[in-house]
Amino acid sequence: MKNFKIPNHVGIILDGNGRWATSRNLKRSEGHKAGYKNLKKLSVHILNKGVKILSVFVFSTENFKRSEEEVGYLMNLMVKKFRMDAKYFMKNNVKVVFSGRRDGLRKDVLDSMDYLVDLTKDNTNGIFNICLNYGSRSEIVDMTKKIAEKYKNNEIDLDDIDEELVSKNLYNDLGDIDFLIRTSGEQRISNFMLWQISYSEIYFPETYFPDFDNKEFDKSLEIYNNRDRRFGGVNYDTKTN
Repeated sequence: MKNFKIPNHVGIILDGNGRWATSRNLKRSEGHKAGYKNLKKLSVHILNKGVKILSVFVFSTENFKRSEEEVGYLMNLMVKKFRMDAKYFMKNNVKVVFSGRRDGLRKDVLDSMDYLVDLTKDNTNGIFNICLNYGSRSEIVDMTKKIAEKYKNNEIDLDDIDEELVSKNLYNDLGDIDFLIRTSGEQRISNFMLWQISYSEIYFPETYFPDFDNKEFDKSLEIYNNRDRRFGGVNYDTKTN
């Protein structure tokens, strides 16, 4: 029997919270609340399946263009939940990190993020990377500035600038994404981890994110296992359990 392949790094664009709520005649805020509740359980399930890194797109730099009420609700939700659920991630031995710009985030949001990161920093059952105030083009710009600042005194040769150096100076050095999922049926990347998804398998389930539960993820793994991964036309076997 063919070995069942488990992707090392999974990325999820969490889409459809608002439409999930609208379809039920609920406020959009109820969709975000349901989405977070699902994400909490799903993240642990995914890492327990053997995935080593899970990166999720929860709030983009462009999301600040939404209504002040919706943005405020999301920020308040994160402040509350990051602190409340810290013990949950500790219990499940999950290391939490964040990717994105800190500029523009409220102090109470930053404090709750830092609390969660510091508390879980030594956990070993996988990395849960939360992309918050994130945009991939912004990450690439910030990476370029970071490298320029480090080597502003000409301490590096042009030939030393390679893919490894770029990866190590992104918000987090987590490697490539093997399997990218965007829920809700929308078929766009939306400026999410463009460097890291160069060779990702991509899956667009119709399911709104609050309903993309453990069973739905397991179904997605079946789809992943039916893919023939290629790097520029070369077969590539992912890591297996």
